[in-house]
Formats: sequence, structure tokens, C-alpha cells
Amino acid sequence: MDAARPAWPRATPGNGVAGLAQHLQLREGQIPPQLSTSIILGLVLSLAIGPICIRVAERLGMIDRPGARPYKIHAVATPRAGGIVIVIAGVAAASLSGVVWERPLAALFLASMVIFAFGVCDDARGMKAATKLVGQLLAVAILMQGGIGVQMLHSPIADAALTVFWVVGVTNAYNLVDSMDGEALGLAGLAAGFLMLTMTSTGQEQGALFSAAVLGACGGLLYYNVTPARLFLGDSGSQVLGFWLAGLGIIFTPARTVPQLSSWFVPILIMIVPILDTTMVTVSRLRLRLPIYQGNRDHTYHRLVALGFSPQRAVLATHLGSALAGCLAVVALGLHPIWANGVFFVAVALGLAAVFWLGRTQSS
Repeated sequence: MDAARPAWPRATPGNGVAGLAQHLQLREGQIPPQLSTSIILGLVLSLAIGPICIRVAERLGMIDRPGARPYKIHAVATPRAGGIVIVIAGVAAASLSGVVWERPLAALFLASMVIFAFGVCDDARGMKAATKLVGQLLAVAILMQGGIGVQMLHSPIADAALTVFWVVGVTNAYNLVDSMDGEALGLAGLAAGFLMLTMTSTGQEQGALFSAAVLGACGGLLYYNVTPARLFLGDSGSQVLGFWLAGLGIIFTPARTVPQLSSWFVPILIMIVPILDTTMVTVSRLRLRLPIYQGNRDHTYHRLVALGFSPQRAVLATHLGSALAGCLAVVALGLHPIWANGVFFVAVALGLAAVFWLGRTQSS
């Protein structure tokens, strides 16, 4: 590490609540200032370039028009400029910290440009689901070639298959959960924030800095994406965010500070809301014999609104659920592996129960 940089904190957790306190305790001045810098840069850049990117999207024909699909409820033609903002602000903020051009994040950035290119084409002209999948598989291949891949099953073929399943699944989960103004962006920002926290506490500098940049970019873009939205994320935005977060989830490997048995599930728990939402939607559409990729008003947000939630409170409910799950992930890092996995499986069981209840409520 560069000697000019402040020392990066490396925690060694113990067990139980005392272990959690030890795991997260950082002395005054020990938190690297680069984190704040990355967040601020991402925030300011996304706020500054938002209006410019809106005009660019309009010129490229990246417009979401009212009534274009039966499930669309917005009343005004809205540019799908979110992806342009996220990529420029997130990458620029991380580049100024120097982490984008270092391995393995260089591979994550390069592969995400494939996702972005396919997303822009889809936002401007439309694209078949099979063509999108080809782009996602190509991006995963670049990611794995760059050294980013799951290493849990001690079998190259099984690990490669799990990598494809995780990255493609999470990428599409954030695309599918983009049902209402600010929802996917808020969920992505929360995930980036909790990844930043967990990577900081386990000494993973590169991942923490890039997560901070993504958090800042999401925060600034949220200004334009909350109701009434001046821009939408579009496929280029939601898929890039999902792809980045999936990659960061793989990069999160605090083997030196936390046992793998206490950390393997942390990215899953941090992103559990979009994952469960996609699971619910997939099962629902298969049960109704509808194409999985076909948009519909059957997401968590729509079901909460059907229960009587206002649109804003429905979005807030998903964000609160994500924040709670992120807090549980942080808590689990400081626990003995048995208790840590217990927290994870109880959280997943409760989430599945909530999804099952929402599904039955919607159909009744």
C-alpha cells in the first residue's frame, strides 16, 4: 500500500456482541478520508451532470413514453438517462481514488461497459430478452477472465456456474425491481453503503472505495429520480448498478479477518430485497404461465400498494427492509459462524414468509 495513504483499518472480530463491538470499533482518525472524498465526488458529479445527461438521452431517443407497456403508469415522457449519469459519476469518482484501474476492479469496470452498451441500445431502440442475456453472459466472461469469480465449491466448473448464476441473477434483480421512482436507486445505494461499511471493517480498501463512489452517485441521482422523476434509470442504469453490486459481492472475501463461514452470506443479505422480489415475481409468473421477462404489476411495490400503502410509503417499506437486512449482515460479521449463519437463515425464512404472504394477499 502507498505509504502516503492513511493506514486502512483491519479488524479482528471476536464472538457475540463483544466481538461485534471489537469488529467495528475504529479509533478517531482511523477511517480513511478517501471514503468521504469518493462519496462526495460521486454525489456532486451526479448532481452536476444530471441535466446534461437528460439532454443527451433525449437526443439518443432514450425516452420512456407513457402507455408504451400496460404496466407503465407515468404520465409524462421521461428520458432514461440514469445509466449515463451513474457510469460517468461512479467511474469518475472511483478513478480519482485510483481504484478503478487496479485489479480486480479494472475487470469489473470493463465488463460493466458491455452491460452499459447493451442497456443503452435497449433504452433507445428496445431489445429482446435473449439478446440482453447474451450481453450479460459476455460481461460475466470478461469478469471471470479478469479474476473475479466465486471460489466456494472447490470445483472450477461449479464455481463458474455459481458465478454466472449470481451475477446474472443480481443484475436482473435490480432491473426488475425498478418499478417505481427511486426504488431501485435507493436499494442500490443502501447495498453500496453496507458493502462499503463491511469492506472497510475487514480491510478491503479497493472495494470499499468503489462502493463509496457508487453510494455517492446513487445519492446524487436520487434527486432526479424521486417523484416526480425527471429521469428514469432505464436498463442501462439498473443493470449496471446490479452488475457492479454483484461483482463487489464476489470481491468481498475478508478471509484474513473473518471466517468464510461467517461472511459468505453477507452480500446476499445486503441485497436480499431485490433478490426476494425477483424470486416472488419469477414464481408468480411461472405459476400463471407468463414469460418471466415480461413486465407486469406483480412486484413487491405493486403488492404493497394493493394493500393500501401510498406509492411513497411502499417504496419506503422496501428501503427499510433493505436497511434492516444490511444491519443484520453487519451484526452477523461479529458473531460465531453458527450464530452468524443462524441470523442469515432466520432472515431469509422471514423474508420468504413475507413474500408468500404478499403473493397470497395480491391474489385474494
